[in-house]
Amino acid sequence: MAICKSMSVVRFCFVVVFVFVSSAVRGDDLWNTYSGRDGAGHGKTVVLISGDEEYRSEEALSQLGKILSTRHGFDCVVLYAIDEESGEIAPNEQGNIPGLKALGNADLMVIATRFRNLPDGQMKEIDDYLRSGRPVIGMRTATHAFKVPKDSPYAHYSFNYDGDRQGWTQGFGRTVLGETWISHHGHHKHESTRGIIASEAKGHPILRGIENGDIWGPTDVYGVRLPLPADSTPLVLGQVLENMGPDSDPVQGMQKNGKKKIAKNDPMMPVAWVKTYAIEGGTRGKVFTTTMGASTDLVSEGVRRMIINACYWAVGLEDKISGDLDVDIVGNFEPTMYGFRKEKTAGITPDDLR
Repeated sequence: MAICKSMSVVRFCFVVVFVFVSSAVRGDDLWNTYSGRDGAGHGKTVVLISGDEEYRSEEALSQLGKILSTRHGFDCVVLYAIDEESGEIAPNEQGNIPGLKALGNADLMVIATRFRNLPDGQMKEIDDYLRSGRPVIGMRTATHAFKVPKDSPYAHYSFNYDGDRQGWTQGFGRTVLGETWISHHGHHKHESTRGIIASEAKGHPILRGIENGDIWGPTDVYGVRLPLPADSTPLVLGQVLENMGPDSDPVQGMQKNGKKKIAKNDPMMPVAWVKTYAIEGGTRGKVFTTTMGASTDLVSEGVRRMIINACYWAVGLEDKISGDLDVDIVGNFEPTMYGFRKEKTAGITPDDLR
């Protein structure tokens, strides 16, 4: 009991110090902190890491942080790629995500980055978190979260790593999440995605309250290699739809995909799965990966429910997942259509997303 009390004091002091330091170094300007209200997640901290050029992860993770804190009691810290000169969110800035020290106190890391090459000090915070075996949720471009030069001590995190580091072939995506970048399986910006429950996954707690077709997004299905590695269990399969609307018909027969024709829905690609990971023999942790998760995907209640349920599952609150968890949008949420941006910054600060 004395040890438990001591650890509680240490944890509390860490939170106090983190909040104090955040304020002292313009933390309120560089990331967003959402204090948890009442709910099953009270006392648990989720760190959500955005930073991609295309899918508006800064919008998606800010809204998820609001839902998790306001409706479920989690303390949430949402991090962003930041331009050091202006303090604005800079999706094309691949080398700076301030606030990663928050991972030291996190019960869950949610990541939706793309091709980041972060400084060693920032990468160390992620590496330390993973070595502890704490849970991870990866969204959309997190399969190719990092693109790190070969001379970096963290080169093995790169999406295309082929070096000598044992167990790290194709980096964080393949090693931790279960897949790296492979392809656009659906026609990008032309064919949307409908979620179909995998037959072997019926009854999984992440799928409570979700039926076939509840999950939909205007993003296309990503290609993955089948079967997924190790102990991966597909939860949701992505039915490729002919058009960009939720009521579109499934693609039939053979369709062009790049330079060849394939049957895009036979088999369907997994778009959500669970697995475990362990870094170089360390503690084994839980993983939920979805190749959905652009900000526009979160308009779908089914997508939000899947990810919120996954957060509960990841931190050991499976018994608290009900089919009617409140996943309603918090505040105003008008996500921007995805697409690459030429501008140096997004023209907004974290405060604009608060």
